[in-house]
Amino acid sequence: MTMTDDRQERIRNRAHQIWQEEGQPAGHHERHWHQAAADIEREDAGKPAKPAKKVSAAGKAKAAPKEEKPVAKASKPKTGKPKKAAK
Repeated sequence: MTMTDDRQERIRNRAHQIWQEEGQPAGHHERHWHQAAADIEREDAGKPAKPAKKVSAAGKAKAAPKEEKPVAKASKPKTGKPKKAAK
C-alpha cells in the first residue's frame, strides 16, 4: 500500500466515523470527506483533530433552547362606553 493509498483509507475511515457520529445523515458525504481530510491533515501535522459537530436530521446544528420571557402583567380593562351590538 502506498502512502497515498494509506492516507485515502484513513480519510475514508474518518469520514465514515463522522457520518456515524452525526446519526448517518444522507447527502452529507462531501462535507464529511472534507472534514475528514482536514482532520487527517492536522493529525499528520501533529495537531489534535477537531471533534465533529452534532447536526440534526435537517442538517443544521441544534440551537440552544430559548429563554422564556417573563409574562407581562395584564393591564386593566378600559372602562368606556359599551359598544353597541351590530344589527
